[in-house]
Amino acid sequence: MTVELDGAGVTVSDVVAVARGGEQVRLSDAAMERMAASRSVVERLSEGEPAYGISTGFGALANTVVPADRRAVLQQSLIRSHAAGMGPPVEAEAVRAMMFLRARTLALGASGARPQVAEGLVRLLNAGVVPAVPEHGSLGASGDLAPLAHAALVLIGEGEVLAGGGGTTAAAAALAQAGFEPLEPLELAAKEGLALTNGTDGILGTLCLAVHDAGRLMTVADIVASCSVEALLATDRAFAADLVALRPHPGQQASAANLRAVLDDSPIVASHRVDDDRVQDAYSIRCTPQVHGAARDTLDFVAAATDRELGSAIDNPMVLPDGRVESCGNFHGAPVALAADYLAIAAAEVGAIAERRIDRLLDAGRSHGLPPFLADDPGVDSGLMIGQYTAAALCAENRRLAAPASVDSLPTSAMQEDHVSMGWGAARKLRRVIANLRRILAVEWVAAARGIELRAPLQPAAGTAAAVGLLRTRVPGPGPDRWLSPELAAAEEMLMDEALVPAVEAATGPLV
Repeated sequence: MTVELDGAGVTVSDVVAVARGGEQVRLSDAAMERMAASRSVVERLSEGEPAYGISTGFGALANTVVPADRRAVLQQSLIRSHAAGMGPPVEAEAVRAMMFLRARTLALGASGARPQVAEGLVRLLNAGVVPAVPEHGSLGASGDLAPLAHAALVLIGEGEVLAGGGGTTAAAAALAQAGFEPLEPLELAAKEGLALTNGTDGILGTLCLAVHDAGRLMTVADIVASCSVEALLATDRAFAADLVALRPHPGQQASAANLRAVLDDSPIVASHRVDDDRVQDAYSIRCTPQVHGAARDTLDFVAAATDRELGSAIDNPMVLPDGRVESCGNFHGAPVALAADYLAIAAAEVGAIAERRIDRLLDAGRSHGLPPFLADDPGVDSGLMIGQYTAAALCAENRRLAAPASVDSLPTSAMQEDHVSMGWGAARKLRRVIANLRRILAVEWVAAARGIELRAPLQPAAGTAAAVGLLRTRVPGPGPDRWLSPELAAAEEMLMDEALVPAVEAATGPLV
């Protein structure tokens, strides 16, 4: 498919399709017309009184007027000087998301860049040329200045691009191999260097990918928790619809509905409905829909903020339809920085409660009849003991990463940019939290599946049986100790491939 870029109307799914799926992009005719119209405004202004970024320097140099014959050099210099990042390159999908979203803003026609500039970004995307963007450098202040500058550098035939094997290569050589005409003669004109760098696209692109992944993992978390309910001989009565309706948070309702669907008609759960001396289950079981549900509600808030940003014009100054060019603060990353921090906290909590269920599954004193550490021959075998260590380490890292970046402003640019969002850092650590959550859930899936099978001859529900069955296509069941790391990695890969939810839905019907 081809994703048409008209500026407005871009969705998280579009970002994922281009960034991760490699879908082609084209600019709509309407977008080309809007960009041409806004460009004509900039060209008229460049002959008049000083305008920020068109005939002046940047940041603390905003009051420095640049002569007309030096303004093309000004734009090239901006790109070169702002491409000042350090550290390893960020992932190709995050860079592609950023480039796609920068082209989206330009397509709105409020930046004053010529259509050729947005077309250049689209050509890079369609050719699979990915600029090398270092990890460190953005404060999310005037947007993601350094990351966007590294991407823009490739547009003028400079800088580096990602190459096979995790390395980089010179952009000029990569562009020639991709069949591009030389881009150096197409010098950036007034305002265009600024238009390429003054946006939240790096933060937003990474946030879009995280929103997509977190949405999938919320359902995964409910499925895996259902497996733990069975393995621990816990009850499903705490998830009853009338009971959870007494606290009508929508996320809680959704999570509880999933738990009921996956555990429906479970022979294991039915086996201990009577003559069980337990009055209630531990919080990590009984409060699953409350914790998972709160995370779902957080995700809904973050997704709404993301959607609003996807419809926003992010630049400075802005070129307005009436011909004004006005400075503003639309580039500030606070709306997406706070959202990224909030989602990181929620995802860390989902991982924290999952780690507690894993620990309970492995503790013979609390697992109600399961062998210590789910080992085949406890003492000789350690079973999944160290798998829980790994989950605990990931959980601990998520707690550190959940500390908000957005409250840690540092002034820059000689105090002109005296409050910054730290949104890039918030988005980057959110990406790690989501990856860690996936790994924690993979460990719980492996442990809960083994626990269910050790309950034989009792049989699981259709939904949990489907979850165990899928895992067994790549991960063996209970038995003597073996190299555990590849099995945990295989479970993680299946969650990355988004195979679990469809497999369970084939048995249960749609989940939410």
